[in-house]
Amino acid sequence: MRIGIDARELFGKTTGVGRYLTNLLIEWSGQCTIGYTFILYSPSSEQHAVDLFNRLKLTNNPAFKHRSLGGGGQGTLWEQSHLCKAANSDSLDVFFAPNYSAPLLLQVPFVLALHDVSYFSRPDWFNWREGIRRRLLAAKSARLAHTVLTLSQFSRKEIVDHLNINSDRIMITPLGTSRSRGQDIGSRESRLVLFAGSCFTRRRLPDLIRAFAIVQNRDSRARLSIVGDNRTYPHIDLKSVVNSVGIPNYVSIESWISDDDLMELYRKAKVFAFLSEYEGFGLPPLEALAFGTPSVMLDTKIAREIMGEAASFVPLNDIRSTAIALSELLWDSPKRTAILNAATEVLDRYTWADTARRTMRAVEQAATDRYD
Repeated sequence: MRIGIDARELFGKTTGVGRYLTNLLIEWSGQCTIGYTFILYSPSSEQHAVDLFNRLKLTNNPAFKHRSLGGGGQGTLWEQSHLCKAANSDSLDVFFAPNYSAPLLLQVPFVLALHDVSYFSRPDWFNWREGIRRRLLAAKSARLAHTVLTLSQFSRKEIVDHLNINSDRIMITPLGTSRSRGQDIGSRESRLVLFAGSCFTRRRLPDLIRAFAIVQNRDSRARLSIVGDNRTYPHIDLKSVVNSVGIPNYVSIESWISDDDLMELYRKAKVFAFLSEYEGFGLPPLEALAFGTPSVMLDTKIAREIMGEAASFVPLNDIRSTAIALSELLWDSPKRTAILNAATEVLDRYTWADTARRTMRAVEQAATDRYD
């Protein structure tokens, strides 16, 4: 079976979709050993592909190939022209689109990963140009796809409601954790609060900063680290928020760090904070939990669905309650112990091996149906 994959997100500063595809490829390299060829398309150079294959340990695996496509960029024009033309010329059996949209003129069936539909649910979080582009491409791609993959029951219902897609065409493929469970669980001396992920408006970083300021005024050892590209709309100057509450010496803000450095922060952090009011899944708190770091999260349907009892939940717009929850988890309180005791049951539900198997079943079915 020849499977084409849009691999743009594997290169450069890898974020959520890139990590998702990375873990799928690693698992597929062990699960799909005979009769599979994966062709990864990107605008990146062959040397960058060599570096990627070395990092993912795919160099000696003949099933994985890379095609470097020109086009002067990696946006919608590249996707709909260069990627489409290459995929249609490569005698593929099926195509996998991991990033919300696919080439609309593909001549082979494709499986689409639609992680959330926030641009339909809350268009005010996106500028008009990006919002229109995302809504148009996602809707058309979903309607043309053989199967739409999404991450949760919540997200599945959102897709049905906003895109009018039959639920029978939507398969749930939850994400997994990247590290072995239970690492470093136990008492930690640090007072580090961590947020990691793209800084979207929906993740309410100003609320986190204001709540942390209350905590820091009570505990001089407390520190806050924010890691993620600032993609807020309308734009929020997070450093100005930090300065406005008088704690510039206790907060670090970085747009991107390496995966190794991020994993080290997960190990060091005493608390993870993720005050998101909308997610299709919300992987960072699960990743943190795998390192023994409990989270403070907004009390939403998706947070409850994914995390169960393994998080501390706070109401929207309640800075005081958020500060109290952060403080409880910074200290070795009964609340912290209860969350960590619930971690194993939650983490056992989510593995990348399972994600890869479910995803490949959808890809194989799309290819099989083509020839029936």
